[in-house]
Amino acid sequence: MTRQSEDDHTRRAEWCDVEGRSETVESETVFDGAIWSIRRDRFRFGDGELVREYVQHPGAVVVLALDDIDRVVMVLQYRHPTGHRHWELPAGLRDVAGEPALQTAKRELAEEAQLEAQEWQLLADFFTTPGGSSEHIIVYRATGLSPASLEFEREGEEAELEVRRVPFAEAVRACLDSGLRDGPTVTAVLAEHARRTVNGNGG
Repeated sequence: MTRQSEDDHTRRAEWCDVEGRSETVESETVFDGAIWSIRRDRFRFGDGELVREYVQHPGAVVVLALDDIDRVVMVLQYRHPTGHRHWELPAGLRDVAGEPALQTAKRELAEEAQLEAQEWQLLADFFTTPGGSSEHIIVYRATGLSPASLEFEREGEEAELEVRRVPFAEAVRACLDSGLRDGPTVTAVLAEHARRTVNGNGG
């Protein structure tokens, strides 16, 4: 390993989140909802104890699917908490016990966009709001798109999904101009833009 690569490895190791949960003294479910719940934990911290309430979330996957002419697949979906129909990337909760994240991503792309992908690559991995939620999102980059072999019946808000392919450069501009405001979608699109910039392809 060269001196430059050693320095790069050291910097990467230094700027990594550090795992290690404090000892939980007491934990209770304050609210148990259909999708997520609210927990109240009392845990040891330093010389004392702290109490925090947070959303316990099953986690989710997001798929940034790109076709052969560099268009990104997006869906328009109603979100009641914000009162908006948001343009988003295909995504879904990790609510099937034991299902690997990649398998969930493949299922969601098929269900929401009626597509399959030949190539899959991890693009981003993040916690949306570490101070108030356990929500953990994994973003995959999918290419080599083709129609899904099965059709799925959509329910709830998904029954009115609109699917569209948007030139990737336009999606980047929409994120920067605050036209797109779904957090995971903005994160995924800008992560792909950064990936291209680092690799010497602004795209």
